[in-house]
Amino acid sequence: MNSIEIKQNLIRKIDSLNDSDLEKVYQQLLDILKISSPYQLTEEENIAIDEALKVSEKGEVYSRDKVMNESKTKYPNLKFK
Repeated sequence: MNSIEIKQNLIRKIDSLNDSDLEKVYQQLLDILKISSPYQLTEEENIAIDEALKVSEKGEVYSRDKVMNESKTKYPNLKFK
């Protein structure tokens, strides 16, 4: 199935939904599209990265575990790998 066929099939399925189901699918689709877009750093995150770079330039380095633990504490909303 090529991309045009996929889009047409999706449109047909969406068109067949009742209003209640359409609202649910719409919200789910928006959530999926948000995930697929690149993450934009907040100003606070940019500042934290700049501070980390300055510390690193001074030769002050930390273990990955220490950085991860502090980052998770300071930025609990971020998803870490």
